[in-house]
Parts: sequence; C-alpha cells; structure tokens
Amino acid sequence: MKSEELKNFFEDYQIATQNFNKNSIKNYLVKYFSENSLFHFCYPFGTFNGLDKLLTNCINPLLDSIPDLERRDMIVMAGTTPEGKDWLGTMGNYMGTFLKSFLDIPPTGNLVHMRYHEFFQIENNQIIEMQSIWDLPELMMQANAWPMSPQLGSFLCTPSPMTGDGLKIEGDGSKNFDIVINMLRDMVLHPSNPNPQVMNLDKYWHPRFNWYGPVGIGTARGIEGFRHWHQIPFLRAMPDRKGGSSNDSLKNEGLQDMQTHWIYEGDYVCETGWPNMRSTISQDGWMGIAPSNQIIEMRSLDFWRLENGLIRENWVLVDLLDVYQQIGVNVFDRIKEFNKARNIGDINISKGLGSIK
Repeated sequence: MKSEELKNFFEDYQIATQNFNKNSIKNYLVKYFSENSLFHFCYPFGTFNGLDKLLTNCINPLLDSIPDLERRDMIVMAGTTPEGKDWLGTMGNYMGTFLKSFLDIPPTGNLVHMRYHEFFQIENNQIIEMQSIWDLPELMMQANAWPMSPQLGSFLCTPSPMTGDGLKIEGDGSKNFDIVINMLRDMVLHPSNPNPQVMNLDKYWHPRFNWYGPVGIGTARGIEGFRHWHQIPFLRAMPDRKGGSSNDSLKNEGLQDMQTHWIYEGDYVCETGWPNMRSTISQDGWMGIAPSNQIIEMRSLDFWRLENGLIRENWVLVDLLDVYQQIGVNVFDRIKEFNKARNIGDINISKGLGSIK
C-alpha cells in the first residue's frame, strides 16, 4: 500500500483515540485488530495476542485512571520497509486529568502528559502487529514518584516538530534514510577506534539539534548536550553495544534474532525494533546502574527529522523499565516503597460552582 492509503486506513483509529470512550472504543478498534493480532508493549504489559487483551491489559486501566484521556499524534509516517512490509509509525502524547493511581503511580489531579511511540504493521487491511512504548516514567516524574537516579537531561512535555508538518509528511525520503543509516554506522566505530571524532557527529547533526530522550535520560540540546547528558554515560557503561542499524548490519554483527523496521518519507525517518540493540553493562555511568557485566537487550523506537541534510530533531523512546527488569530491579516495587507514606487514593474534583461568588 502507498503511504497515503495507509494513513487513510488509520484515520478512524486516530478519531476514536482523540477522545477515548470506554463504552465504544472496542467498536472502533475491532476494524483494526483481531484475536490473532500480535502486541509488543513496554514493560510491565508484555507481549500478547488479541484486541480484548489490549483493552483489558492496557487501555481500560489507563482510562480508569485518566477518564478524559486523549491521544494527540504529532508525527504519523507510513510506507513499505526495505523488506517489503507495510508499517505505520506514530509519535505523540497521551494527555488527560490523572485522578486514580495507575500501576501504583499516584494521581496528581492535574493534566498530565505521557509520550508514546507506536508502530503498526498492516496486512490485508488489518493491523497484524503493534509495537508500543509508553513513557511511563514520564507519569512517575509528574507525580513526584520517580524512584530511580535523577536524569541528566531536561524534563519537558515533548514537543511536535518545529516545522509543524508532522501530520503532513510526504515525498521521497531515501536520501535522508541513507544519512541516518550512515550516521548510525559511524557511531559504532567508537570505541573500537578510541578517537571519539570517528563518530563524525558534526557531519550528521545540526548544531542546534534537540534529542528528545525517554524520561530517566531526558532531553539534550546540541552536540555538547547530547554528549554530556546521554552519549558519554551510555558509551562508557556499554562500550560493546551492537545493533540499532539496518537488518544487514544486524546480520553482520551476528544478531540474526533481532530485526528493525524502517520507514522514510520526505524529511523524516523512523525505525522500530523489538529488540534492536544488545549490550553489556560493563562500566559505571549510565543512569546510576552498577556495572554488573550483564548483557541486556533494548527496544528503541526512534524518529528523526532532517533539515538540509542534517538531523535537527530526534525523538527516542527506550523501554527503560524493561532494562531495569533485566538487571533485577523492579521499578514498580520501588514505587510502592517510595510511596508508603503518601496518600495515593482517588482524587475527586468538584465542578467548583460552590466557590464562585
């Protein structure tokens, strides 16, 4: 299917989730999912099959906690991957009033935001696979309940592309795809070559680029911010990282069990993999995690926007809670301990009419 056809197919999904209605949402989604549809969701939701489990495990509990939930797409991309599969990638924010505890995250009574990166494989006018990361630590941070090490980067509600065209992307993106792939290949030249200049950051990245990382790492500005708030701690802790590039590169690295899915349109490139990176935490420095010499796998769902051949914005979500789970740290158990002395009951907000005089 062409990009425009895939996006047209997705329109009813967007309409239904812009204003969630718990009583009718299934009637909309049954068009897209069957009981055979495969769902890969971030920790703690896991992997499962079927629309009913999507509703029961993920959507309905979130609606119970945020009854006025709305889904705000900021980037929608669609196309056929180099392997010939039709995929659609979306980035945006879930928003609404947080009134009831969700996954033991205490409610705030205020409008909250939670970024999502959600990818859909489409075949015969149905979604046969969905890969989704919800930035659950973003909710924890707003609830003053982030139980792990402080993040180095900035905390903010992730913005849409500064060009405002994230929902109207079109055109041939093959040249930009090549730039992103070459950038990733140069990245892994270090530390085998100890000179960090071999990564050629200035060649690929705009001097004023924004790197919108997951909460727990945070957002960085420019090459200096990217190096200090993300890249240096990451590379120092896991110098043997592998993956994050094309499927051919994964095979060359002996990672046949991993796979990436790439879409590129106009000035945008996006990629998903479940997982798409494998590393050993052999040194200190990344998110306060001790160097356990443990191999971990990472799921990273990314979007890049290029400007005149340089990357100007990069939206990155990594399933960090799954990383913690792999090293034996249950973040949700820590939240329970963290909030023992807090009242995390439901919040009821009146209409406020009695206070108007």
